[in-house]
Amino acid sequence: MFFDNYRKKEDGVVRFYDLHSKRTKTLLIIIYIICFAIIIASLFPPVWVFLASFKDIREFRRSATILPSHFDFSTFSKTWNDLKFAKFYINSSISVAGSVVCAVIFNGLIAYVIGILKPKGHKVVFGLVMWSLLIPTTTSVVALFVNINRIGLNQSFLPLWLSFGANAFYVVLFKQFFEGLPKELIEAAKLDGCGYLKTFASIVLPLSKSIVMVVVIFAINAAWSDFLLPYLVLNGSGKETVMVRLFMFRTSTATDVEVLRAVAFSIIPPIILFTIFQKQITEGAAAGALKG
Repeated sequence: MFFDNYRKKEDGVVRFYDLHSKRTKTLLIIIYIICFAIIIASLFPPVWVFLASFKDIREFRRSATILPSHFDFSTFSKTWNDLKFAKFYINSSISVAGSVVCAVIFNGLIAYVIGILKPKGHKVVFGLVMWSLLIPTTTSVVALFVNINRIGLNQSFLPLWLSFGANAFYVVLFKQFFEGLPKELIEAAKLDGCGYLKTFASIVLPLSKSIVMVVVIFAINAAWSDFLLPYLVLNGSGKETVMVRLFMFRTSTATDVEVLRAVAFSIIPPIILFTIFQKQITEGAAAGALKG
């Protein structure tokens, strides 16, 4: 019964005829047990946060049980209104929207030049892009913050957007995919009089929907979860994002349970995003790897 799904499986590491070996069956069961344990360990923290959010402050401090004594969803509504969380959701949405646009357009253009146009010196540029992956992001935060202040972009969403428009990882993803596109279509666009930008917008991007979707999902998750740069740039501006607001709760009058409810609010969008688009994430990443 457990191995019936393998009857029609003709490729992959384990196929149905491999299951005639007891050793293979045993190893497969062990792998499933390990994967199940990893799933439990990964799901326990958000599930605990969600369940603990139903407790009042007295029950939270005195009770060691995971399940609350009762489920009252009105407490979430009260915390949402008391902490004015809608404002920070809007701020985060603005930050995410601009970051996604910049991540697709700017990184896509760089990959288009490196992977398709290939002008003189494109290998040097790609080498610099790959080299930048070796530099920890935090080492450039001070210089980045100083320059943002010097040109007067502090307390603005623009630096957050532009930071996602210069992401070496996204450039590599785009480049690997673009190099596998049919060159005949690009040549045909040139013969029809399309310029470089029109070819990118009309031919390359429409043919790259799968990898664009992957970059969009990665950018949404990264922009929503980003804390350090939004804290440095937006702190005190009234444009703080959800993650910055969570950090600010340490100096507020919010109780521990209210902070937990705020944490629950903050992790809901990424969970929904991954649940809906997990198939596109895996298929798009695999397509980018195969075309590369």
